[in-house]
Amino acid sequence: MLNETYREMLQHKNVIRELSEFATARGKEIGYENVFDFSLGNPSLEAPASFTEKMTELLRTKNTMTLHGYTPTLGNPRFKEAAAESLNKRYGMHYTAQHIFPTTGAAGAVAHSVRAISKPGDEVIVIAPYFSEYTPYVEGAGCVKKVVPADTEAFQINFEELEKTFSEKTAAVLINTPNNPSGVVYTSETLTQLADMLHKQSERFGHVIYLITDEPYRDIIFEGVESPYVSSFYPHTLSCYSFAKSMSIPGERLGYVAVHPDCEGADVIVPMCGQISRGLGHNCPPSVIMQAVAEVIDDVSDLSVYETNMNLIYETLRELDMPCVKPGGTFYIFPKAAEEDAVAFCKKATAYDLILVPSDGFGVKGFFRMAYCVDTEKVKRAMPRFKQFITETYR
Repeated sequence: MLNETYREMLQHKNVIRELSEFATARGKEIGYENVFDFSLGNPSLEAPASFTEKMTELLRTKNTMTLHGYTPTLGNPRFKEAAAESLNKRYGMHYTAQHIFPTTGAAGAVAHSVRAISKPGDEVIVIAPYFSEYTPYVEGAGCVKKVVPADTEAFQINFEELEKTFSEKTAAVLINTPNNPSGVVYTSETLTQLADMLHKQSERFGHVIYLITDEPYRDIIFEGVESPYVSSFYPHTLSCYSFAKSMSIPGERLGYVAVHPDCEGADVIVPMCGQISRGLGHNCPPSVIMQAVAEVIDDVSDLSVYETNMNLIYETLRELDMPCVKPGGTFYIFPKAAEEDAVAFCKKATAYDLILVPSDGFGVKGFFRMAYCVDTEKVKRAMPRFKQFITETYR
């Protein structure tokens, strides 16, 4: 008999993927260069030359078993050491290799983290707007997702609503900063208040409430924006990272969980993640990618392109008097739609070959997301089309 849970999930496919597929099909009709596809957060930059050179060197000089053999259950030791050293150097932390668990991207890191610190029936709090795939990560662990309504004025945390959401079943709060879809970076003030609230609620309910922080955009920060390292604010934090965005290697699916050394259970959470992998059939990221990234772990692509693209779009939105909180990082922008029904707004945009993502899947009504990880030349060509769409449809 087929599993009805997964059959039911077929009725709720990822709208971003569906829009991307629509854009690809439309591109076959009119040429993809004529489709202004802002749907999928797929990095558009070249990987760092150092990464390519290291991959070439490894493939040329190492024997195949070294390159492609099984790694230990808990990951390549050199990669784990490099990740810990990088975090310590950059953020003044005191991780060791034993606190790092390699995963298939930040998605794998979040999914493992939720399972490690919860049991079926527990609640995991997410802050709107949130990445839509948090739902299967949380529900796949047998937990209940509790949503804190968005602070649509600044897209920081709505603490009044958050405080009302805690219960004795709360296992963790899951946050995403820099944020997909808003592009907003949580401030030190926000993170300090969050840490204070987590300490208070943990004491109130007599058990630690963990903080899971999803950080694949940690290195995409714009000029003049402070980007605090979340784990430095609260000890019971599991930090989830991916090299997909910073190194522009999304298809390699390499990330990690970094368990704060002072976290409750810090000595067992990484080994537990290994056991979670047994049940999921996860079994470590690819060996050769871990080896290459370990040697160039702090290198990134030319990420400044994303700020250039953001400014082009942001200025256009200002010209059109469309409300928008200016992103502090990532490659996303999250303006207010020109009508309350964001789905209808985005559907109308397709008539102008503009592929935009409605905000409903992010837990917010009336907004839309643009992923501007595309060539700057295409962003420039898209802005007159966007102005035409808004003017002809809504003005």
